[in-house]
Amino acid sequence: MIIFVGRSNVGKSTLIYRLTGKKVKRGKKPGVTRKPIEIIWRNKRVIDMPGFGFMSGIPKHVQERIKTDIVRFIEEHAGEIEVAVLVIDGKSALEIIERWERRGEIPIDVEFFQFLQELNIPTVVAVNKLDKIKNVSLTINKLIEKFGLSGTWEDYKELFVPVSAKFGTNIEELRKVIDKKIREFQERRE
Repeated sequence: MIIFVGRSNVGKSTLIYRLTGKKVKRGKKPGVTRKPIEIIWRNKRVIDMPGFGFMSGIPKHVQERIKTDIVRFIEEHAGEIEVAVLVIDGKSALEIIERWERRGEIPIDVEFFQFLQELNIPTVVAVNKLDKIKNVSLTINKLIEKFGLSGTWEDYKELFVPVSAKFGTNIEELRKVIDKKIREFQERRE
């Protein structure tokens, strides 16, 4: 099973389409995907998870319930998840993370990454909206630091993959990283 997780409106559904050629229901506004949506691709279950975090026009209690449902789904299926693709908006992620840090809170993207790591779920961070990032190396190096890792992007080429779901940029590289994580997952189970 491959899951795609991330904040609302970061491009999860579009990225799934670019990778698989299969459309999943998506919308122009956050909160359209409320329950996991499953497609089959290369004999694998691909799950488009609802977005988490702020969703304009969606009541706070509904947002919290969606987040709880996402966490519960992942915990219940942790042993089956061959790779989790955490999709972040490369253009705004640093600004959002720093805003949360200034409030003394753990940024939700960082918290979610740590949650996946605690469950030993192989993870790829798809840094989406590559077309809107001015300095990709600098941005990813800062993200690595914010995610609590040490080193540079050179050390994490198979963890942080910049893409543009909208334009299909670097999708083949992401596919290679996902395939490698799946092979490693299967080898560990043998």
